[in-house]
Amino acid sequence: MHYLLMYDLVPDYLERRGEYRDAHLKLAWAAVERGELLLAGALAEPTDGAVLLFSGASAVVAEAFAKADPYVLSGLVTRWRVREWTTVVGEQASKPVRP
Repeated sequence: MHYLLMYDLVPDYLERRGEYRDAHLKLAWAAVERGELLLAGALAEPTDGAVLLFSGASAVVAEAFAKADPYVLSGLVTRWRVREWTTVVGEQASKPVRP
């Protein structure tokens, strides 16, 4: 299954993230190496949110990531949530549907 971890960011996120970015990226790349995190990045213009795509049996991995993320812990993220995403098209779709 796929899970989207969605962040709402503080208005001055770009100015404040520098202090925490290396630790955040270290956490993210470790999740990639474990096969949990597939893609991640901030939304652009405006940079008011971020989306991280996880793969796993449950939402627990995405939730644990958020709870350990330096961006969340430092207050750069004002709100986060995890949503199951039923993927139906693509090489990695969790529930492929073909015509």
